[in-house]
Amino acid sequence: MGSYIPTTEEQRQRMLEIVGLTSTEELFAALPEEVKLKGELQLPKGLSELGAARKMEDYAEENRIFRHIFRGAGAYDHYIPSIVKEVVSKEEFVTAYTPYQAEISQGLLQSIFEYQTMICELTGLDAANASVYDGASAAAEGVFMCRERKRTRVLVSETTNPQVTEVIKTYCHGRQAVVEMVPARDGSTDLEALKSMLDDTVACFYVQQPNFYGILEDGRACAEAVHERGGKLIMGCNPIALAIVETPGECGADVAVGEGQPLGLPLSFGGPYLGFMAASRDMMRKLPGRIVGETVDSRGNRGFVLTLQAREQHIRREKAGSNICSNEALCALIASVYLSAMGPEGITQTAVLCASKAHYLQKELEKAGLPPVYKKEFFHEFVTASPVDGKRLLGALEGKGFLGGLLLPDGNLLWCATEKNSREEMDELVSLVKEVCGQ
Repeated sequence: MGSYIPTTEEQRQRMLEIVGLTSTEELFAALPEEVKLKGELQLPKGLSELGAARKMEDYAEENRIFRHIFRGAGAYDHYIPSIVKEVVSKEEFVTAYTPYQAEISQGLLQSIFEYQTMICELTGLDAANASVYDGASAAAEGVFMCRERKRTRVLVSETTNPQVTEVIKTYCHGRQAVVEMVPARDGSTDLEALKSMLDDTVACFYVQQPNFYGILEDGRACAEAVHERGGKLIMGCNPIALAIVETPGECGADVAVGEGQPLGLPLSFGGPYLGFMAASRDMMRKLPGRIVGETVDSRGNRGFVLTLQAREQHIRREKAGSNICSNEALCALIASVYLSAMGPEGITQTAVLCASKAHYLQKELEKAGLPPVYKKEFFHEFVTASPVDGKRLLGALEGKGFLGGLLLPDGNLLWCATEKNSREEMDELVSLVKEVCGQ
């Protein structure tokens, strides 16, 4: 590694002398002794390329890959057309990074612009940003788009994905914003409780659509209640569901956010994923991160620029609404290619298949002894009770190559079905459930 060290011993010694020190140890004297490394790192001997490849393959074999997946809870197993990987694997896309000299990167800017346009079409809102890290950070960033000097309370529905709720709370903790949970009633947001909690100190209300239990919330009623008291509505969305349910724009939401993983991104053991954000015209100047706009150059040719850039990388930090200064450009491109390949009809068909298969699975699991907990409209996830221990049931399914529902803290199970789950696959799952339940 000697050729990679940027300074010589003589140069390092000269720098130490300039700051009045004699050794590197003095430079780190402020650190506690117990955290300093004594001696050499205990590393194994180096391996050849072949040996290293075999070692990594051994590690990879420890992963459990399920062919039959019936679990969602925020990350979903959808079919990805082969053209998606073919297009985004091109070298000019894979190697592109954040456009620091943005206008030079016209191709990258155009890809982001197309992505933003598609997100606006999906959500029914007026403007979208270039993306953020994931759906949870998008939700938290959306909260701070809505916060005002005298409005510091943030309401979050109890039916929100717990991981999203935790990220919102983490963001708010550092900014002295108060997060309060709106209780649920029978699996969906208690509208009466929401109305009783609203006042002139509430900045916004976050609701997930469909919610964590798969149930469709009354988005219009939420918007009306929040707007009546001067607050903003943030709607967390499943982008596939938006093909067949009312969009945030139709419901009256001010900001729409969500996890973009269903749009062509594989499960990939949890990432990288994609957070999408869109807003109404009144809120678009508060969108965090990058926004690409269309313009014309000095010759009248179509071009693209970063726009609405009163951003934290350009202004005093204490006035910044967000400290996010990057975006998931490659993941956003994947989403764009996926949406282009599927088209409006393909996305709608995917959503219809997800919903119809989930409803079929719910009915069959009920026959197998797993009754639904909630009797409400749902998209492609639903909750059932279990007559046997949930861990035992899921363990038995895993032994047969099936990743079953998510075990909830109350012992119930959250199931999911997508367009990839065949009827034969679902029938086999139901048969295994019957065996475990003693039917």
